[in-house]
Amino acid sequence: MAFRNPINREVVRLAVPSILANITVPLVGIVDTAIAGHLGDAVLIGGIAVGTMLFDLLYWNMGFLRVGTGGITAQAFGRGDLKAAIGTFSQGIATAIVASMLVLAIQWLFAEGMFLLVDCSPEVEHIARSYFFIRVWAAPATLSLFVFKGWFIGMQNTVFPMIVDLWVNLVNMLASWLLSYYTPLGINGVAVGTLIAQWTGLVLAFLLMRARYRPMMQQTTILHSMKWKYFRIFFSINSFLFIRSLLMLVVYEGFTIFAARFGDVELAVSSVMMHLLLLYSYFVDGFAYAGEALTGRFIGEQDRHSLNQTVKYVFFWGSVIGVVSTVAYAVFPRSIIGILTDNPAVITASEPYLFWLLLMPLLSCVAFIWDGIYVGATASRSLMICMIWSAGLFIAAFYLCEPRFGAQALYIAYFVHLVVRSVYMTLAAPRSVWTKLS
Repeated sequence: MAFRNPINREVVRLAVPSILANITVPLVGIVDTAIAGHLGDAVLIGGIAVGTMLFDLLYWNMGFLRVGTGGITAQAFGRGDLKAAIGTFSQGIATAIVASMLVLAIQWLFAEGMFLLVDCSPEVEHIARSYFFIRVWAAPATLSLFVFKGWFIGMQNTVFPMIVDLWVNLVNMLASWLLSYYTPLGINGVAVGTLIAQWTGLVLAFLLMRARYRPMMQQTTILHSMKWKYFRIFFSINSFLFIRSLLMLVVYEGFTIFAARFGDVELAVSSVMMHLLLLYSYFVDGFAYAGEALTGRFIGEQDRHSLNQTVKYVFFWGSVIGVVSTVAYAVFPRSIIGILTDNPAVITASEPYLFWLLLMPLLSCVAFIWDGIYVGATASRSLMICMIWSAGLFIAAFYLCEPRFGAQALYIAYFVHLVVRSVYMTLAAPRSVWTKLS
């Protein structure tokens, strides 16, 4: 039976902790949106959405710190080269520190420039500014946690990322709620809660690594890892992933920017809908992380059969989640929206877009699973090319459809980008993934 297959057991072993942690990730966004939705009107929801967008524009560019670290480390693990694995961690942390200092240095110029581009009301802008300038001080912790998470996954350990993610997300939710409702901070308590959660999460990640991997940490020195010949491999892979991160921002933050053109209510609706469109992805990502870890490991081991089995099983589980998610959205769409906001205008305005929840899950599962496999194979150039096409067609689809379909063009464009990602990576897999095997 499939469940007795050792590769399938490995997929499930690695996926389950990530899923347990990921369940709390959308809850953070849901709690943030719910706090805003219950403290006042659509302006607060829109302010949090725009503030989060600004924050993500800076941080998502550094997403390569997680995916690049994970893929390189997994292949080093497969080869049994633990010295190279710990060296990759050192390179990632050094990059995270430098990047976070840059983020803090340019925060004011960045915010001023972005508000020249984002067309939102003065009320939304005021809330978004306050949110951004508080939360941005979590930059060093946030970017370092990207590296910790990628490295743990590459080392075939998804339990430690689960522990850290659960801590960060639960502290975030509790602190945001308490500070928003029971202190004079009001809606700014959401940002302060995130700040507290990120820094305490970094301390926890360091303690876990020291407890489990201290002997490995003594195999090499930081200065040895910083030599250019080692950094060159790290940056050659991550340069493509950095560009890919920028292009993903074109889609995910472009969605919010375009939504702001239609007013505060539509902006609030787009925030709610995006939470729902990504809700199931946090389950799929558990299997994508498993695919990433095992793909890298088996490429490092040059084990073609196990790699084939890994791809088979992660797609099987991704499809199961896609079907379950579609059924859930078909039966409970309005009930789920009611959790995010009790604002009648937002609930009513969301109804014309609910059918998209039935179209997205299965399609996006294909894209998200392939992402994990490509990351494990360190096929970063192919991931970049894929996002060039999907981001370009996302923009084209929006501008072509907006005159006729209005705000529906947002969801048409997002759907087009998912189709492009799914088709491209499926067709490119033989030359992007399996050519890594000799």
